[in-house]
Amino acid sequence: MKQTNYIVGNFLIILKNAVLAGKKTVRVGKTKMVKSVAEVLKRLGFISEIKETDGYLEISLAYKNKSPILTDIKLVSKPGLRVYWDLKKIKDFHSRYILIISTPKGVISSKEALKEGLGGEVIAKVL
Repeated sequence: MKQTNYIVGNFLIILKNAVLAGKKTVRVGKTKMVKSVAEVLKRLGFISEIKETDGYLEISLAYKNKSPILTDIKLVSKPGLRVYWDLKKIKDFHSRYILIISTPKGVISSKEALKEGLGGEVIAKVL
């Protein structure tokens, strides 16, 4: 399981660097967790398209008026330090930024977690 957060961390860094470089698409190795996080980002509108090819995911970043919608994303849980939040703490932080959370029902956004009444491991926060 430690390797999973390492891979998700790399994925988030690739996305962040692509935004800073003004790239429209990125290609990352496909894992179940990376795909789940990418799908959450797509539902939130930060990613416009996800294509699966030969063990990779080709991800198109969403842009509005030639500016990327995703401006900053940070890894919260790390292999050496897992961060678990209950519903109350998610509710407190939800107004400041969007969280990506791994729950017993899968990887979801903080908005979905509040709707479902779930807490879990906080994977990342989108600023």
